[in-house]
Amino acid sequence: MNKQSIYGLTLEQLTTWLLEYGHKRFRATQVWDWLYRKRITDFAEMLDVNKECMLLLADHFVIDTMEEHVKQESEDGTIKFLFRLKDGNLIETVLMRQKYGLSVCVTTQVGCNIGCSFCASGLLAKSRDLSSGEIVEQIMKVQQYLDTVNPEHKVSHVVVMGIGEPFDNFTNLLNFLTIIKDHKGLAIAGRGITVSTSGLADKIVEFADANMQVNLAVSLHAPNNELRTRIMKINRAIPIEKLMSAIDYYLEKSNRRITFEYILMKDVNDGREHALELAELIGHRRQLVNVNLIPYNPVDEHSQYQRSELESIRAFFDTLKKQDVSVSTRLEHGVDIDAACGQLRSKQIKKSKENSLTKDSMVAG
Repeated sequence: MNKQSIYGLTLEQLTTWLLEYGHKRFRATQVWDWLYRKRITDFAEMLDVNKECMLLLADHFVIDTMEEHVKQESEDGTIKFLFRLKDGNLIETVLMRQKYGLSVCVTTQVGCNIGCSFCASGLLAKSRDLSSGEIVEQIMKVQQYLDTVNPEHKVSHVVVMGIGEPFDNFTNLLNFLTIIKDHKGLAIAGRGITVSTSGLADKIVEFADANMQVNLAVSLHAPNNELRTRIMKINRAIPIEKLMSAIDYYLEKSNRRITFEYILMKDVNDGREHALELAELIGHRRQLVNVNLIPYNPVDEHSQYQRSELESIRAFFDTLKKQDVSVSTRLEHGVDIDAACGQLRSKQIKKSKENSLTKDSMVAG
């Protein structure tokens, strides 16, 4: 039997499943508490759950579906985990220490098909979606690490900005959000969760209708179609006009602020004219939009792009401010440990292939 991750079930789904097997409703709450509050790693550790229920769960589910492959620690306290999945694939998860708490950046897909020309995540094409359990388990693995360091430390914020396009794995994303928000479990507040999309307009509309009460960020990176298409191929299928229409629906439906992520690349999209055009694009939405400026993390395979000069970043920031646009600059984390999303995974896969070729050549010789 190909067992699924127990972390992939919401409390409601777990309750329904146990009821179908003849167990009382309270059993689901007990199991949930052991999983997310006591954070056991073996069903046999659930001391107040009867043996029949434990064996039933062990027959159908697993708790661990990934193992730590590499862990990099930065001088600023950021930790990047590279996890190996049961099928051998590698994914990245990042723990960031913020002034407001401990934040975890999770991955939603193995690889990415969005094809942004500046991004390390897209160096390897998508091979599959992660299950909701595999996404949740990234949080659990980080929390279990924190438990060993300081039991008082808890994951308080989550950003869905790792490898992959979250809205291209929509159902599993919604399940994941429901699970980590549940007040009987991890109880991560909706205001502490941000989902980032490259701009899948139809899914933005669906997300608004789902009313998940979490934050939404859109990777914009350019203020016009010509430039955005050049650096983000998704803009060919979903031009800015269609994207902004979906954003308008989201703003009206949710009445929640939205963030435009804007990576600044030298002599590409960081000019004063770009800032003015961006302000014009935002237009009447100013009250519900914040622009988050992100200094570019260089990637060896995308050497045509360089980080904007500090003076250019400041000028871009000031230009937006003068246009009454809410703007911030992202604090950088883990610059000394393969900071760009997907960079560690790409390097490890490349190293593995090189080692394999070396072994093959030695055998052939």
